[in-house]
Amino acid sequence: MARGKSRDKRGNRGGRRGRGSAPAARRRPRLWWTGLEDEALLDLRFHDLGLVLEKSPLAPALRRLDQELGRRGFVFRPHFWLSEEWFCPDGVPGVAIPFYLAHPRLARLERRMMHEVEGGNARWMARILRHETGHALDNAYRLRRRKRWRLAFGPATRPYPRSYTPRITSRNYVMHLGHWYAQSHPTEDFAETFAVWLAPNSTWRSDYLAWHALRKLRYVDELMQEIRGEPPPVRSRAVIEPLAGNRRSLRQHYRDKLAGDDRSDARRYDSRLLRVFGLRYENPGQQPAATFIRQVRPQLHRLLVRRSQLHPYLVHHVLRMVIRRARDLDLVVVGSLRVTQRELFALLERILFDFVRRGRERYTL
Repeated sequence: MARGKSRDKRGNRGGRRGRGSAPAARRRPRLWWTGLEDEALLDLRFHDLGLVLEKSPLAPALRRLDQELGRRGFVFRPHFWLSEEWFCPDGVPGVAIPFYLAHPRLARLERRMMHEVEGGNARWMARILRHETGHALDNAYRLRRRKRWRLAFGPATRPYPRSYTPRITSRNYVMHLGHWYAQSHPTEDFAETFAVWLAPNSTWRSDYLAWHALRKLRYVDELMQEIRGEPPPVRSRAVIEPLAGNRRSLRQHYRDKLAGDDRSDARRYDSRLLRVFGLRYENPGQQPAATFIRQVRPQLHRLLVRRSQLHPYLVHHVLRMVIRRARDLDLVVVGSLRVTQRELFALLERILFDFVRRGRERYTL
């Protein structure tokens, strides 16, 4: 996600503790908060976490991205830092990564609070990193100023909307991250197109054959051949809203995040879900519906794509939405697994065709 800032909030790196630190400090566990209960953890401030990006579980994913860029012949490398969320500030050739990906304990808290961890597995992480690298590359080479860029994607000066309503059957945009994100803004369209192009062993030429999006991919391919060996004009290493200077508590962060979490479209299907599954408080001890759906997801995905003849991206989106809503409602399996799977398949078919019939969903940015 690209993000502009009306004020400069450049944080300074915290000082490192020297080798001559007091013995009591050495005996204290480096990340002392990992054993705290959730409620106590929420009261900590971000700068108290003491997270170090280079020593976190993120390091392997960043090395893989570096290798992907190297194989493509790029001189440019974005820089990274930890913050509250994913973003690439306007004009900065670097990327902020959310704090919860830097430690498993924080990822568990994120899952409890938000019911999912954005970028929480290797595949998802790689896709987001490629997308955000597209924004950083745009900033580093000032690509949005080029006339052909504007003709392909639109003016980057267009205001970011608070929400957007994608055309889910459109072939003008690539399908990479969820929610048809390329349709939200011209800079997101470019970042999504770049991410599809960058992916190892990408088959974009055949995947998007006869799509208008292919013209954008060809332009990106041509543009990358031009700039990849050139040093970028913008070499700023600025870090915006780093954790080291952030005095907000995790509780404040999640209060704000939950206030902006709009799931009104997903709630449309609650009554249908309740015909297939039961509520946990009425059926204690039963298997969670979200777990069951994840277990049968590969089979359902194949059947739905074959039966509906719809794009796998749309089927994936609906399955993910239903899993998330089943978790929100705390639903459980109450009938036989075979009958439940059959009823779930019928429900998913109805939701898919409802999506196509209406053609539009609204998503909050």
